[in-house]
Amino acid sequence: MIIPPKPRAPLAVAGLLARCPRCGRGELFEGYLKVRAGCSVCGLSFAGHDAADGPAFFIMMPLSIITAVCALLVEVFIGPPMWVHMVIWPVFITLFAGLTLRPVKATMVALQYRFRDVER
Repeated sequence: MIIPPKPRAPLAVAGLLARCPRCGRGELFEGYLKVRAGCSVCGLSFAGHDAADGPAFFIMMPLSIITAVCALLVEVFIGPPMWVHMVIWPVFITLFAGLTLRPVKATMVALQYRFRDVER
């Protein structure tokens, strides 16, 4: 018996636009990062789709390397006072993490929908 594939939205739509991983039209989040109970368009339940700490890991690992390299380059080539580093890098880290966390979490939820059997 051949099992038909699940209907699914393109990963870029589901991830970057934070849409339902099945239809690509319904909102995935309620607020900034809280996953909705279900899709208002197709009725897919998001109850079993939880990314947990995965998005934070996949953001913080490259972010720490990027920040360290950039801070080193700024120190070597510009040599600003220490207070400049204390102002620049916390703002950079906050903005980078804040802007990337939502699409990474949406992408992980979409990947869970594609590769795990949690649909209800």
